[in-house]
Amino acid sequence: MSFMALPPSIPPGTTPAPPAPAAGIIENDGWFPDVKLADMRDAMRLDGTVTDARLVQAVVDAILQVNRELADWQGKQAATGIAALVDVPATRINRESRLLAQYRRAVYSTAKADLIERYRDYDSTATSVSDKKSMEWLDEAPGAQRRNAQWAIADIVGRTHLTVELI
Repeated sequence: MSFMALPPSIPPGTTPAPPAPAAGIIENDGWFPDVKLADMRDAMRLDGTVTDARLVQAVVDAILQVNRELADWQGKQAATGIAALVDVPATRINRESRLLAQYRRAVYSTAKADLIERYRDYDSTATSVSDKKSMEWLDEAPGAQRRNAQWAIADIVGRTHLTVELI
């Protein structure tokens, strides 16, 4: 057996295409961090019942929603010359910016709320007391996940968790 070195297949003067994102990673816009699907599965206790295709769709939708809600804040940060969320000055917990942890929480919680709502139709027949309790949990769980996401977003932008309305 012999080794034969071949010239690169890219014509001289051209730049190679950037590598495709690794499988299981949702590539973000460059300012906000990419999202690893395995990390989300672990953090949010998602098993194989949630297919990769459904998880990808839920995470992409969640990223779009969270990024949209943070767009004004991001613009202010970018105007000061900050190139990415990781560069925004913030306290560090577990060797990373608290903002990264809160961003992930916002995305994960938004995606999980969406998944819970979609999987409701999987088996919506409550035939026993435990099934009825599960159905009650399914009714409340998306709201709790959306609240968690909104609190994480509020923490990022420096808003309080309290909302007061005049009736």
